Amino acid sequence: MLSFSKKNTLVGWLVFAVALGTYLKTLEPTASYWDCGEFIACAYKLLVPHPPGAPTFLLLGRVLSLLSFGHREVVALLINGLSGLSSAFTVLFLFWIITHLGRKLLVPSVAVGAEAPAPTAGQTWLILGAGVVGALSFAFSDSFWFNAVEGEVYAMSSLCTAAVVWIMLKWEARASEADSDKWLILIAYVIGLSIGVHLLNLLALPALAFIYYYRRTANPTTLGGIIT
Repeated sequence: MLSFSKKNTLVGWLVFAVALGTYLKTLEPTASYWDCGEFIACAYKLLVPHPPGAPTFLLLGRVLSLLSFGHREVVALLINGLSGLSSAFTVLFLFWIITHLGRKLLVPSVAVGAEAPAPTAGQTWLILGAGVVGALSFAFSDSFWFNAVEGEVYAMSSLCTAAVVWIMLKWEARASEADSDKWLILIAYVIGLSIGVHLLNLLALPALAFIYYYRRTANPTTLGGIIT
């Protein structure tokens, strides 16, 4: 009998496969409108795009463009594929975020920092079902799907945001452990890289601050939350 953790991991990767297959099947074969042509050209030649720039995206795009092996006609497709891959991982992290929060809601811990009891079969279906519906609804939403199939920075930006929220929830679940600060260091690293994709990722910082405050403070108050 598989544990909830293993089921959660397995279903998450199945959702990832569905999203990735869809995005690769509907991928733009070449440059689309707006900034895509600029980003594709800048990634291929390691040029400087419009301010504030996107060095992380361009470097990763350059690495993927090397897989063209000199066939320049497929460079745009490969860099578009970077967005598809980033979006699929965003959907995966979103699934795990939903199931993490769903488990906290349905199967609360007996004490702060204590491990939650294993969910029942019915609760498992509800938690995983909520994750599948929420993640796939987001995956097939118009704006997200649109950005998932073209060489733009928004797909990777969404990945960075989803990743730091998921990592923060991992820290929140393990904050009482001696080495839990390693998760905070990882968050700082990912946030640093994400600034090289899009500055929108900085909007995740207030949410991370709230999670930190309410987890670390023994007696949190409304005033403390406002100050945070």
